[in-house]
Amino acid sequence: MRDTVHYLIFDGFADWQAALALCEVRRPGDWRVQTVGFTRAPVISMGGLAVQPDVSLAQLDPQRAALLIVPGGHLWQRGEGESAVTTIRRLHADGAPVAGIDSGVLALARAGLLDRCRHTGNWPGQIAAQVPAYDGADQYDDQVLAVSDGGVISASHLGSVEFAREVIRTLDLYSASDREHWFRLFKHAQLPPWCVGEAVAA
Repeated sequence: MRDTVHYLIFDGFADWQAALALCEVRRPGDWRVQTVGFTRAPVISMGGLAVQPDVSLAQLDPQRAALLIVPGGHLWQRGEGESAVTTIRRLHADGAPVAGIDSGVLALARAGLLDRCRHTGNWPGQIAAQVPAYDGADQYDDQVLAVSDGGVISASHLGSVEFAREVIRTLDLYSASDREHWFRLFKHAQLPPWCVGEAVAA
């Protein structure tokens, strides 16, 4: 049963990038969020938060994986984290969607997942410059901040709200209309219809 959203953490992970997505994943109560580290050792986020991974990569249960979220961090720009890349490739092959934001997209590229699907990133040319085996430049979309295609979510470091929207859509949270109202609220501060009356009364 795929009931767990895994969130990869490591020293220097960009803690804010998937925060909104994770809050929405947990809100309905249908999904379990589990942090995954390279080991079980505590890590320090880019913002200085000390986090104890729930499981290590070796302990991750692929049969329960509903989604793997890969945040940005200097780790990926240094070309490190090969064991995570292997896990990303394996989970996707087993049918679990994977999601990368900011330099986390580089890990998806190293796993070979961006060569045949529409995707985006921080800026055109970044992936090719850092991942020599990357062969998906013709699939790169520089007109969006986040996109989902072929079981792969990719997002720019500027697209945390768009990234959350793609995660919400992938997990089929809320109705299509509620998802649109959610996006307008968090992206443009446009209150949904059910909040307008409360705002006027206040």
